[in-house]
Amino acid sequence: MSDKPAQKLAGTLSDKVSRKLPGKLAERAERGPVVPVIKLHGPITPMPSPVNRPSISLQTVESALNRAFSFDRLSAVALSVNSPGGAATQSALVAERVRELAEDKDVPVLAFCEDVAASGGYWLACAGDEIYAHASSMVGSVGVLSAGFGLDELLRRAGIERRVHTAGEHKSRLDPFRPEDPEDVQWLQGMQRELHAQFADWVRGRRGEAVSGADEDLFSGEVWTGRRAAELGLVDGLGTLRGVVSRRFPEAHVVSVEPRKPLLARLGVAGPTGGASGLFAGAVDAVLDRVEHRAMWSRFGL
Repeated sequence: MSDKPAQKLAGTLSDKVSRKLPGKLAERAERGPVVPVIKLHGPITPMPSPVNRPSISLQTVESALNRAFSFDRLSAVALSVNSPGGAATQSALVAERVRELAEDKDVPVLAFCEDVAASGGYWLACAGDEIYAHASSMVGSVGVLSAGFGLDELLRRAGIERRVHTAGEHKSRLDPFRPEDPEDVQWLQGMQRELHAQFADWVRGRRGEAVSGADEDLFSGEVWTGRRAAELGLVDGLGTLRGVVSRRFPEAHVVSVEPRKPLLARLGVAGPTGGASGLFAGAVDAVLDRVEHRAMWSRFGL
């Protein structure tokens, strides 16, 4: 009779081990080929959004890129792109980092355009060895845009005098509180042409002979549907991420790799209105951030 408790305990432990072990073995057996998916969603900006709003920069996505390319038995890496564009330098930095990792791991990269892959968003998509879009996606906008406000007349009407002191003749170019200077506009347009040429060279270099059409058409800043973009060679075909990956890599497991979230989002705080600081400046930053984001998306009717 005294051995029964011990036997019962041994049986219970044996049952627990037998239940766990097959699970572990099954999990290990499932570690076959992998296709990590990296979400590149939101405007591209060197200043990450202080609130829980998606944005793209090398700072926010590099950790996800490194994790994605560190998997064993990589079949490919997928980029899910949904961006209206933004900062040219950040677009280039993220795209170049993708190419560095892809070449180091010798693994193909497939880019998928969702609602929008325009301007800097298309720059990111071109980091892929293949690009796919939905027929209704908005793709392209290979151009450079600068926008701002002229507030000099508002200041004049309010009786406010603008005082600026510089060391350097061109230190205060494009001051929104002063009348627009034609020389400043000429300088800005020169910068835009240079950046536009870099963008076009990147597209031509990445897409090669796939693209068809004259430069003045392809690189006019025009936006096309995914179907038309496929005809122009800006994308390789139409399809969804799940559909293409399951067809191309039927044995692979799709794994989502999320970029790092903004600090307030990681702390579970919605932003200034959620009680993070209660400071007026924080509230103003949040409002301006929202306006800027909405303005970028609204260009594409979203």
